[in-house]
Amino acid sequence: MIDKNYRKISVSRQCELLSVPRSSHYFTPKGESEENLAFMRLIDEQYLKTPFYGVRRMAYVLNAAGHGVNEKRVRRLMRLMGLEAVGPKPRTSVANAEHKRYPYLLRDEEISLPNQAWATDITYIPMRKGFLYLVAIMDWATRKVLSWRLSNTLEADFCVEALEEALQKYGPPGIVNSDQGCQFTSLAWTRTVENAGAKVSMDGKGRCIDNVFVERLWRSVKYECVYLHDWQDGHEAQKGLAEWITFYNEERPHFALDFNTPARAYAAEKIVLTPSKRAA
Repeated sequence: MIDKNYRKISVSRQCELLSVPRSSHYFTPKGESEENLAFMRLIDEQYLKTPFYGVRRMAYVLNAAGHGVNEKRVRRLMRLMGLEAVGPKPRTSVANAEHKRYPYLLRDEEISLPNQAWATDITYIPMRKGFLYLVAIMDWATRKVLSWRLSNTLEADFCVEALEEALQKYGPPGIVNSDQGCQFTSLAWTRTVENAGAKVSMDGKGRCIDNVFVERLWRSVKYECVYLHDWQDGHEAQKGLAEWITFYNEERPHFALDFNTPARAYAAEKIVLTPSKRAA
């Protein structure tokens, strides 16, 4: 909003008119150090294996592997990455009254039709010189990734944009399931879901298995794509993820779909999953 090349009004006056301190205008964030980015990569890899590890266990594992890091730093980096241990937690804060929590609607439901239910979640994407957050909208029955977005913040905007793209391309589902993250309890998200005619569903607190298919997608994304590359910046990450998600949807056979691809399964009228394959 402040234009330093606008000669009619000085930068100082523009800051004054916008009630913005000049120090804030000139401030440039340093970003995370290479050491912290390396720690974040290690934490991300360990979290995929043991999502129930909290700060203490995570710090112990890193130190046991020869990485000198204290609990205070691990706690800060996990918060920055949007990671927290799966499990019951004390009631340490009261939820925003405007952010309604919704019940989990998929328990004991047989989801076998495309667009019967969608699922979504956010994960951390490491790069050589920084990190991004990835959100994906997935069809529950067919495992197809319907849309996705990258962002350098954890605001709700990029999640809503991904949802709007999926709604525009594929029409509304019956249910949209997410965790209880602030992005998905925000009015921007819930109103978009409900205005489309879908029902809002949310995982139980500390129950990652309620959104198990997206959790499995993140494992595949990380081990089959992200960890195999050393992306320099967001442009490389965007291109690499776009190529992998196209491969995942259209070429990669899925065990739970009798080795059909998600795109082929989505185009079918009904998906039949045996009990042994429902969580695959």
